[in-house]
Amino acid sequence: MALTPTTRMARRAAPHRGIDVHYGEPLAFDEDGLPTRPSKTRLKQQAQDLQTLGMAVAELSADRLAALDMPDALRDAIEQFRRTKGHEGRRRQMQLVGKLMRSADEAALREAVAEAELGSARDTLALHEAERWRAELIADDDALTRWIHNHPDTDVQQLRSLVRAARRDAAKPLLPGQDSRQPKSYRDLFQFIKPSLATLEVDKP
Repeated sequence: MALTPTTRMARRAAPHRGIDVHYGEPLAFDEDGLPTRPSKTRLKQQAQDLQTLGMAVAELSADRLAALDMPDALRDAIEQFRRTKGHEGRRRQMQLVGKLMRSADEAALREAVAEAELGSARDTLALHEAERWRAELIADDDALTRWIHNHPDTDVQQLRSLVRAARRDAAKPLLPGQDSRQPKSYRDLFQFIKPSLATLEVDKP
């Protein structure tokens, strides 16, 4: 049977049939040593993971973002995403960020995001601790003794003055129409004790 040009081209291509190379994807091989094709589900999940990481990187503070080592194209895409306001525009821009993430050091970016999240968690815990200590200092003289014991560098005279002012304000009844926000003495006491708790090496009362 005479072979048409199309048939001859197909037969010449036969040894490579079934091999599909996905750039940026580590090659996997089957038991016969032939490269295997990543599933569509796996490729879709990897793309989604990179977009999720890209979103987390884009949400870093400007200082943290500037300190990261990444390709210029990725940095430009992230900066454009941060400037974009519309939902659809942000969605398309994040797709681009996800694609460009393939050329970045993913491990380094994940580490930077993890460090930022840890720092945020520490800040949140320190705020909760400061609020708890403030409430106890206002309510209980023993809390003042415990604080001074745990934080010997405290300016005791100033702390006592702040606690007395906060207790006076706490004892005042709230008049009709009066601002229900915490009085200035509460905020002053909070700002005084908060720096001592910033490292999260917090001593429980």
